[in-house]
Amino acid sequence: MQMHPNKDTQLCMSLSARPGNFGLRFHNHLYEQLGLNFYYKAFSSQDLPGAIGGIRALGIRGCGVSMPFKEAAIALVDELDDSVQAIDSLNTIVNTHGHLKAYNTDYIAVEQLLKKHAVPQDSTFALRGSGGMAKAVASALRDGGYANGVIVARNERAGRALAQHLGYAWQGDMTGLRPQMLINVTPIGMTGGAEAEALAFDADIIETARTVFDVVAIPAETPLIVHARANGKQVITGLEVIAIQALEQFVLYTGVRPTQEQFEKAVAFARL
Repeated sequence: MQMHPNKDTQLCMSLSARPGNFGLRFHNHLYEQLGLNFYYKAFSSQDLPGAIGGIRALGIRGCGVSMPFKEAAIALVDELDDSVQAIDSLNTIVNTHGHLKAYNTDYIAVEQLLKKHAVPQDSTFALRGSGGMAKAVASALRDGGYANGVIVARNERAGRALAQHLGYAWQGDMTGLRPQMLINVTPIGMTGGAEAEALAFDADIIETARTVFDVVAIPAETPLIVHARANGKQVITGLEVIAIQALEQFVLYTGVRPTQEQFEKAVAFARL
């Protein structure tokens, strides 16, 4: 069903330092397929309080929140879901008649993917990163029973705080580490970034790992994922993360859960 925006159309949006097209194409495709009077638009902003205030003032139904706003936005909403309170990081805001409630669907996505790929719970791992997404991933690992991990972060204050909060060790680099699972939760390998062509982990460390997990979704195949595949490693991609978290956002915004076939078609469309 072809939808045409009108005065009753409900607007959803995203806030990101570097907006992409995946969410826009994913959500709008499903709105059209399901005959929902919604429209989705991606934005960037240098004025986070103004942007969040605009969501409330203009009646925007939902907002996806990406780096670097996942922690700073917490103080600007009215209510926190348990998924946010547990990790002090949000990625979704739902506006119900001016009341803004925050959720974290990144956590849900990571939880589902670890189960889907049957990553053994006794796997040793190194997680590189210490920001809002790193909190979501590390919390899902802890709650999933993955106890043998190290948080690797150049920012000692943030890295130590995250590690201590979740019961993991911290290191500033990968010295002496040869874990079974490598997880990149930094912008390394992201299209348009300063390190777009770089590997998040050294090649010799990748070669001794079993599973490589990169949360970077743009491009769909980062240098880390390409290298890991070439070396026969099990991979979990950022595209998988962004697809599941977008699905859960869609359900929160609309109250409708697409079928698996509708979901898969929306992901395929969004990737084009």
